[in-house]
Amino acid sequence: MSEGGEGNRAYGHKAFKRSKSHFADRITADGRDGWPVEPGRYRLVVSRACPWASRALVARRLLGLEDALSLAVVDPIQDDRSWRFTLDPGGRDPVLGIRFLSEAYDRRETGYPGGVSVPALVDVPSGALVTNDFQQITLDLATQWTDLHRPGAPDLYPPELRGEIDTVMAEVYADVNNGVYRAGFATNQEEYEAACAGVFRRLELVAQRLAGQRYLVGDTITEADIRLFTTLVRFDAVYHGHFKCNLWKLVENPVLWAYARDLYQTPGFGDTVDFDHIKRHYYQVHTGINPTGIVPLGPDTSGWLTPHHREELGGRPFGEGTAPGPVRGGEEVPPQGRA
Repeated sequence: MSEGGEGNRAYGHKAFKRSKSHFADRITADGRDGWPVEPGRYRLVVSRACPWASRALVARRLLGLEDALSLAVVDPIQDDRSWRFTLDPGGRDPVLGIRFLSEAYDRRETGYPGGVSVPALVDVPSGALVTNDFQQITLDLATQWTDLHRPGAPDLYPPELRGEIDTVMAEVYADVNNGVYRAGFATNQEEYEAACAGVFRRLELVAQRLAGQRYLVGDTITEADIRLFTTLVRFDAVYHGHFKCNLWKLVENPVLWAYARDLYQTPGFGDTVDFDHIKRHYYQVHTGINPTGIVPLGPDTSGWLTPHHREELGGRPFGEGTAPGPVRGGEEVPPQGRA
């Protein structure tokens, strides 16, 4: 998610187009791009408001990479210099020593003209950004960081299912993950209606797929489920009202609502979600489409903890593995942000 300054006010006034990740280096087991996997070397910078960054939060926790990959959480509210570390003492990240994520971008490429986005992986020794490739980061955490995974970590991208996973993820990305943004930031009625219709058309197809199986691909949680979840968990809170994706609410679709609750109640998913950060970011930062900055009181999030009965479909959430342990100290979601 890349936003800040004039860009925030421009949303809703110019055609929306998601920028490609400018820094697409990969951190790999063999270090092919000059960035080898090393415990403690890199820092993951996220916003709990951002669905793309939330993918990395979920994957890191499911794989048990907390000791190997440290975490920085930025303020959900930005100023003209974009993502900032004002949640930390003194307004500086305690590891990188910087006040704004843009400083890590500048250390990588001085005067970089693009947006400052999360998730971002930063090289701690140099303080320079390594990658902001949100599509690739989680896949590499699953496949390149395996030596540092916790015992019992699930296989989120199993080789025999990658073709099907990739197809499902591409469809969900185009119509749902990115589709809600195209609807929300549309500049004319025709553009909005096409995007909004596409969102719900794909959600209906996904619901048909999930009516008879617990997870999107195979009988375990995969990367595809992570990517769908991070949009669904924000749907009623921000996309339904703020982005005008209001043909129906998530809670009105029995299959998707049960599926989303199943994942939310699975360790590694709901315990990374901060509804307070989500709502304040979208409603207060996107001044181009919500100029008052008023944050709505609802919806009631207590329903996320109600029984879902999806276990009746079978499936093994973690395959041959196990659930992650308790959330590490200091990484808990504050009470006001939880369901």
